[in-house]
Amino acid sequence: MIELDSTLAQHIVDRAMAILPHNINVMDGQGMIIGSGDPQRLHTRHEGAQLVLSNRRVVEIDAQAAACLRGVKPGVNLPLLHAEQLIGVLGITGEPEVVRPYAELVRMAAEMLVEQRQLQAERHWQRHQLDAWMRQLLDPSVALAQLAAEAERIGLQLSWPRQVLLLELVEEGDPLARQARVLGALANKPEQPCAPLGVRELLLSRPFQAARDDQAWLVQADSREWGIQRLLLSDGLDNLSDLREAALALRELQAYARARQPTSRLLRLEQYRLPALLFGQRQGWSMQRWLAPLRKVLAQDAQGVLRETLEAWCQHDGHPQACAEALGIHRNTLRYRLERIAELSGVDLARRDQRLLFTLGLDLLGE
Repeated sequence: MIELDSTLAQHIVDRAMAILPHNINVMDGQGMIIGSGDPQRLHTRHEGAQLVLSNRRVVEIDAQAAACLRGVKPGVNLPLLHAEQLIGVLGITGEPEVVRPYAELVRMAAEMLVEQRQLQAERHWQRHQLDAWMRQLLDPSVALAQLAAEAERIGLQLSWPRQVLLLELVEEGDPLARQARVLGALANKPEQPCAPLGVRELLLSRPFQAARDDQAWLVQADSREWGIQRLLLSDGLDNLSDLREAALALRELQAYARARQPTSRLLRLEQYRLPALLFGQRQGWSMQRWLAPLRKVLAQDAQGVLRETLEAWCQHDGHPQACAEALGIHRNTLRYRLERIAELSGVDLARRDQRLLFTLGLDLLGE
């Protein structure tokens, strides 16, 4: 049950007195005045309000009755209810015959403001719970069973298949304002939970649609000035376990994109899964050993000729004529360069599995 506080009480008073030429008092569940148009009456006990609280009914007090009560002036005092629970008292100062016509209208307005405050509190609670749940999605130490139970508890709608998206916001301007704009746009879509991961990151989950035009979605986001710098998204997912793994994989894809695809705005996990995975392991011992032959080549390639040749060779899947034409050189020149690369690296470029080292390795090592 909501409890009246001084901020809400004074808000009720101010709204009512902006319309009515009478003083308004709001009393809490103990009969203390916590909101009033007369500051001198604040934090004093209202015996008329205590009568209302005791009897759960309207109490009218004329001048004669007011003289017999402490802290009371003539007026009409009404019970304030929320969800059929008595939460306080609303008082209108003045002769009952004069202020009675306004009493029910003012109480109705006050109870609407209380309901609005409760809805705001519930939305805030829901937002807080959703943010916590999305962060737990990225925390492998939280068991999936606990994650599923929390989703049910907070009323999170998870239909399958669905996908997960990581949104990066531009650095310009106020990132919190941009973040709030996106969250506000998605707030009324319970099937698309969205939560901030940082000041420039948002994690979003939505139902999967194979035919969705994500490029058009970005264009629409730009037209609404959401300030999305990059959109990273998974393929279709069938259960909560896949949703977690995909969210973690998007983190790896994000690191890869920042380092190797800084100008790309739309990256799909299914397209970059392997390079993103390898990029995340690039500092490991096994990866360093795997990249060692390529490093030997690049160490002897001050002019970048061998790197350019390797890129063309991999791009054309080892077809000499196509590679030579792409480089604008004679096939004999190409053969010489490939022999030099094989000599430095110890790798047989005629083998497709060996070429994979250079295809992926060049991307991992960057420029």
